[in-house]
Amino acid sequence: MDFSKRLRKVEAIIITHREYGEADRLLVIYSREAGKINAIAKGVRRAHSRKAGHLEPFTRTLLMLAHGKSLWIVTQAETVEAYSPIKEDLLKTGYAAYILELLNKLTSEEEPNPALYRLTKETLDRIACLEDPFIAMRKFELRLLEISGYRPELFQCVKCKAEIKPENQYFSAGQGGVLCPKCGTLTSESRAVTLDALKYLRYVQRSSYQKAVQANIQKATRLEIASLMQYYLTYILERKLNALDFINEVRQD
Repeated sequence: MDFSKRLRKVEAIIITHREYGEADRLLVIYSREAGKINAIAKGVRRAHSRKAGHLEPFTRTLLMLAHGKSLWIVTQAETVEAYSPIKEDLLKTGYAAYILELLNKLTSEEEPNPALYRLTKETLDRIACLEDPFIAMRKFELRLLEISGYRPELFQCVKCKAEIKPENQYFSAGQGGVLCPKCGTLTSESRAVTLDALKYLRYVQRSSYQKAVQANIQKATRLEIASLMQYYLTYILERKLNALDFINEVRQD
């Protein structure tokens, strides 16, 4: 941890919190100025605490942090955006939890990345205001994977390096991308991917959000794309994301 400054002011998104001791909370936040930070909010669980409402997950907050022995200490907090539409809708809550869980798992502490902070903020904005944030979610996944060094190869076979032709293909999480039909059938852990799913995934990967959101993707193809991304992310993280179970439970209600 860089304690070169005893105090620092950051704009941050609260990822998670958990109870600590009798009245404190441990926070994981992602800040514009310093990346991911673990911090402690002392006394925040007491009835008279003025900081509690500003430190809820999915909240974008201005924080004053003070130098502690091993953690930053939250001394002041002021909400910038509460994202009430997310907190009032279970499905939106699940979507927001999913992107913040990904952010938490695929970033290291104290590595500033203002572009990733902006992407996270914009994705939360879109989840809050859109009825269907499908493209926003996929755009976030693909950009986060690229920043983290796991950008999936979608334009040439990762094994034989042949350019992908307009036909059904295969995808290998272990090899990090698409396989041509010949290589795919020889790779036991690969899974089939349709032409439409690959076409739209490539389009989302290389297009701006403004262009990608114009794509008219059929329901079956959307489900295939989401499943493919979850397959790849589960492989990278070596575990399933908790938020996915919550999203699935809400959809079944």
